[in-house]
Amino acid sequence: MKHFFSFLSKNQSNIYRIFLFVICTFLVIYLLPKGGQFKYTFQKGKPWQYENLYAPFSFTIKKSDDALANERNTIRENAVPYFDYDASIVTESYNQFNQLLETTYVDSLFTVPKTKVKSLGELFLEDIYRFGVLSEVNTHNNDDLVYLIKGNEIDEIAYSQINKKDKIPEKITKFIKQQNADAISDLLTILLNRAAIPNVSTNNKLSESAITSELNAVNPNQGIIEKGGRIIAKGEVVEGNTYQILSSLKDEFQSQIWSKSNRFWLIFGYAMLVSLVFLMLFLFLRKYRLDIYDNSTKVTFIFFNVVLMVFLTTIVVKLDAEYVYVVPLCILPLIVKAFFDPRLGLFVHVLTLLLLGFVVPNSFEFLFLQIIAGIVTILTVSELYRRANLFISVGQITLVYIIGYFAFFIIQEGNIELIQWENFGYFILAGLATLFAHPLIYLYEKVFGLVSDVSLLELSDTNSKLLKELSNKAPGTFHHSLNVANLAEAAANEIGANAMLVRVGALYHDIGKMENPTNFTENQLSGYNAHDELDPKESAEIIIDHVIKGIEIARRRNLPDRVIDFIRTHHGTSVVYYFYKKEEKLNETANIEDFQYPGPIPFSKETAILMMADSVEAASKSLKDPTSSKIDVFVEKIIDGQTEQGQFLNANITFKEIQSIKKVLKKKLNNIYHLRVEYPE
Repeated sequence: MKHFFSFLSKNQSNIYRIFLFVICTFLVIYLLPKGGQFKYTFQKGKPWQYENLYAPFSFTIKKSDDALANERNTIRENAVPYFDYDASIVTESYNQFNQLLETTYVDSLFTVPKTKVKSLGELFLEDIYRFGVLSEVNTHNNDDLVYLIKGNEIDEIAYSQINKKDKIPEKITKFIKQQNADAISDLLTILLNRAAIPNVSTNNKLSESAITSELNAVNPNQGIIEKGGRIIAKGEVVEGNTYQILSSLKDEFQSQIWSKSNRFWLIFGYAMLVSLVFLMLFLFLRKYRLDIYDNSTKVTFIFFNVVLMVFLTTIVVKLDAEYVYVVPLCILPLIVKAFFDPRLGLFVHVLTLLLLGFVVPNSFEFLFLQIIAGIVTILTVSELYRRANLFISVGQITLVYIIGYFAFFIIQEGNIELIQWENFGYFILAGLATLFAHPLIYLYEKVFGLVSDVSLLELSDTNSKLLKELSNKAPGTFHHSLNVANLAEAAANEIGANAMLVRVGALYHDIGKMENPTNFTENQLSGYNAHDELDPKESAEIIIDHVIKGIEIARRRNLPDRVIDFIRTHHGTSVVYYFYKKEEKLNETANIEDFQYPGPIPFSKETAILMMADSVEAASKSLKDPTSSKIDVFVEKIIDGQTEQGQFLNANITFKEIQSIKKVLKKKLNNIYHLRVEYPE
């Protein structure tokens, strides 16, 4: 048991990585669509690249979405509406007519034979109530058929046969002329207008129910392909009915493959492919980004973002695949680049898209557009802390989406008549969603403890509390740090390193000197040096300790690990040479290890630049009567010495880049001392 726990403690990081690998693989497999993968890839408007295809089994040909939509629209347009006929209102209308006729008001104003008025009025009411009176305004044509519900009977009549309330006055006038009843027209007009009450209304519930029943009865299939029948020949263009047959075969294949008997093998196949993707990511980190691979938090951050993007895309595809381009996938390379580097950002983006190829429709088109957009993101977004850069990049990403989609549509359709312009709106929404990268970066910094260029910009403010304290307690060190920051930043720009990171690292690299500032030359008053009274080994120990104390202060003040790396490595494993030589004069058996910094040596271009700039700037203060030639010699001597000591072996920096850095440092020091090139006499 003791050996088991010892094994766990020694291999804790590896066990965690295996656990992360398994969990992420399981989550992605769970999110992937439950169906087999069709082994042929085809696109509308493109030639069939494979051999002649014959039906492996009998299957039905499904109608296209457009065909089904047109059929459903036709059903709605041709649907026969239902109208309710209320017989009780007819009786009420007759009663109202007779009551009005017998009123004293009529007797006092009209001297006409009531018998004739009554007979003609009832004849008119009988005519209009044969099919009823409708008060509602409808969009039906007069020739349209409708169903009129009278009690338990349903009559199929023309819509024009139903009388409309607004046409009743005109109908009364026409009726009076036909009956030659001009003598009683005034009274008859008044009575009939009041008695003609609408008794027909639309039965929306029954009409909609009938439409729904017809829609449900729509056959989604349009035919059958028998087993062995030829579907398409090699080189034939995939279009029209052939495209629909292939799509039907693909759907049927996927549904048949995902059965109880095959489920295990399908999951096993998915597991192998997803595992390969995550394995490639692990191998890349181990070979090219070992510092990230060894950091569990950073590895978790990368895997979390991959799974998050797969999750978001899967949810959108399940809701409606048309909105798949609304998912701002370009946020992924943007964020990875902000915290790490462009190459890793693009690599992670491409691997994520490989996983999404199982999820999205038209996977080739999707992968092409997203990879191009990811490349544009990596190439255009620089200095993320400058807000304008992100807006410009978002505009370029959106433009690439639009151009790519437009080109694909032309290739597939051959014209732009049927282009779906709303898709351009989806691309614009995806671009706007990419702007969410800024708040997301801030959130990730707090959750995962990472640092981006945005945070580095805040740390570079010399009015920050820690740098203010440094300038008050150790003004000489603060001035030295500012000079080193300027030198290192210029050198970083020259070789394409992270200039902002180098500048911040330079500003904080000597904060350990705040503990005992007078023990360091730049903070000492003229004429007094505390080391004159100390043993060389004690002096060396004090000098070396400023690295350890700097790390302690940085951790107390919550400085990011990327900044602490500069404090840890800015002297590497170099020797405090002055005190070593002093000890050697006193003791011939002096041990050089007592005067050596603990390291580690620089492990990036940025930390290597700081070591060079720090050593050169500090040494330049000892130059007496500096000249251009003297500066050239001592810069060469210092940096060549560091190279010979192997200080840059882990820094991934080339000799060419070191020569460029030397050139920049010489130029900057010449500017600092206001020197000109010495001309020969």
